[in-house]
Amino acid sequence: MRRRHKTTEEEAAFDMTPMLDIVFIMLIFFIVTTSFVKEAGVDVNRPQADTAEKKERANIMIAITPAGEIWIDKRRVDIRAVRANVERLHAENPEGSVVIIADKESKTGLLIQVMDQAKLAGVSNVSIAAQNDDK
Repeated sequence: MRRRHKTTEEEAAFDMTPMLDIVFIMLIFFIVTTSFVKEAGVDVNRPQADTAEKKERANIMIAITPAGEIWIDKRRVDIRAVRANVERLHAENPEGSVVIIADKESKTGLLIQVMDQAKLAGVSNVSIAAQNDDK
């Protein structure tokens, strides 16, 4: 007598649950470790500087236009609201730094005021963006 061995679909299938668990854990890991850059929201002509260096971890961008407008996080902001906005963005990412992108035609006095407001907001690492064509 011959025995017939039946193969069922259950025997041929394999469990996908562990693989899905790993994929979801990796997704959560990448979401948690990603740092998001806050754009200023306006294009600015940066001045030239031979000693300009690329900054990788700049998370808060503040733009100053030639007309004296201040832009943070794609919104126009008054000088009196710069400190509150920087405090809010700095609370979201305490390791981040501030980069001020001032147009070469903007007023230096406004640049200094924005720098002061960023420092008063508790950010110790404040930089001014410049353009370097060599790098």
